[in-house]
Amino acid sequence: MNEAKQVEAIGKTSATDRDPNTSDKFSFWLAPGVIVNPFDIVQVEQVSHEGKSETFGLVTILEHRTDSPTHLANFISSDFGELAEEPNTPRQGTTVANANVLSNSKDIYMPVSSDKVVNFADEPRIQVALGIDTMETADRIPAGLIMMSNGVAAVAYVDRRYVLGPESAHVNITGISGLATKTSYAMFLIQSILQKTPQEERDKIAVIILNVKHGDLLQIDQRPERGLSVEEMELWERLGLEPKPFDSDKVHYFLPRGRDGLPNCFYEPSPHNVYAYDLENTADKLDLLFAQVPDTYFTQESIISEIREGIKNREPDFRNVHSWDNLLNEKPLFDPQTHSAIREWRGIKGSSIGVFRRHIRRMIKTTQSGVFVDGLHAHEKVLSDEILKIRGGHVYVVDIARLYEHEQMLVFGDLLRTIYKLKAEPPEDRETSPPEKIIFFVDELNKYAPKGERTAPLTQNVLEIAERGRSLGVILVSAQQFMSAVHPRVTGNCATKIIGRSGSAEVMSTDYGFLDKEIKSNVTRLSKGELLLSHAVYRQPVKIRFPRPAYQQQEA
Repeated sequence: MNEAKQVEAIGKTSATDRDPNTSDKFSFWLAPGVIVNPFDIVQVEQVSHEGKSETFGLVTILEHRTDSPTHLANFISSDFGELAEEPNTPRQGTTVANANVLSNSKDIYMPVSSDKVVNFADEPRIQVALGIDTMETADRIPAGLIMMSNGVAAVAYVDRRYVLGPESAHVNITGISGLATKTSYAMFLIQSILQKTPQEERDKIAVIILNVKHGDLLQIDQRPERGLSVEEMELWERLGLEPKPFDSDKVHYFLPRGRDGLPNCFYEPSPHNVYAYDLENTADKLDLLFAQVPDTYFTQESIISEIREGIKNREPDFRNVHSWDNLLNEKPLFDPQTHSAIREWRGIKGSSIGVFRRHIRRMIKTTQSGVFVDGLHAHEKVLSDEILKIRGGHVYVVDIARLYEHEQMLVFGDLLRTIYKLKAEPPEDRETSPPEKIIFFVDELNKYAPKGERTAPLTQNVLEIAERGRSLGVILVSAQQFMSAVHPRVTGNCATKIIGRSGSAEVMSTDYGFLDKEIKSNVTRLSKGELLLSHAVYRQPVKIRFPRPAYQQQEA
């Protein structure tokens, strides 16, 4: 883009008695023929006793104003609504743009004066406007490309310290399914983080990815068969990144066992591991299976606690309980001699025990995909044991796409607890130190941490990571269709929020209170591949584009 076009004047600031400029907002009229769009970044030169400075603004909405007092006057002027007639009274009009103040080059936030020339910001000024110039070069992570109406493009960098810590952490992505491309963006951002991290530091970062939809993330180490378009390649290059899949030598796939003993998945990568759950390795995670089961009087919680301690400590009551079948059909919960449930056990009524057994039978026997087994085969892994061995520089993909919902919750909760345990209390027999940073990506977060008064054990685990994970080096990258459906303490702890196209009813909820009214309206018009980036360093969110991931994507 030639320099003349970048510094082209586009209008002048305007302050009126009814619409004054403030320290947060200003308006400007556009010169004839100039095209400006919401999310363009503009700059105005200010003069004060401290000398010259530049105020930067983010365009939020445009209005066309005339000297007509009412719409009725315009109707009458066209011979009472004759479409072919020229107006009897030519109206004087102009387009006025409203902008939110992003920053000032000298931190002077006096209102912008009227009649000051307004320019499109060029790339260096865009970075000053967003505060990117204050980031250390080593801390800059490309998060997307800002595309201006005049053709100027600038890389939107996020600060590593506010993504991976220590200043803040966590990323949340929201938007309508299919249009917001949430998973694609999450994978792009993870690639960007890894590529822009020096090799020595990269070897201290591990990534865990939960595949929740089809086979989307089971080929991340394979190059796309059709390749990327020239436009996509240029976008990768413009962001300073290499369009490549994840290193196949460092990607590990974990697939759930199916009823036939084979992997239960939409796509079977090679090589892979198969995981399953037997009773011995699941006894301390039974509460995760009951995440969606109402327990008003905490009776189910009491039963689960007794079972957990009984199996863990090998109490006499559980000497014959070695499998799911034993738990259902042997003492202490069932009397095989009388073929009936126990009337009372440890102060718990038989009716409550019967409810527990019905739930367990439904989840373990009736509606299970095959992941629950009475005994593990030699090739089947205990997922938590494998995750405790994770190494920095490696990526671990855990597939749950074809599991029932209660099974998905078990796997997700198992992973969270294992990661938390690994970082808080590393196993004594581990030969190497755990990775300094563990990035955990999960889609459909609203299932695992829903908004509501009742806080299930799984939700508590997610909150623990969101609120204290940063200090342990556990970073949550999450996504969902509706931010309003997620527990606010999770999204509230995310220093970076990415918003794709969303419905008007959704963006008007209190969860989007950090966005101005005008910006909320623009969110409903975002195109596929366009996202709104709200980052802790930025004073206002910006619109970005990002390239399609450079790995084979499995179609639904």
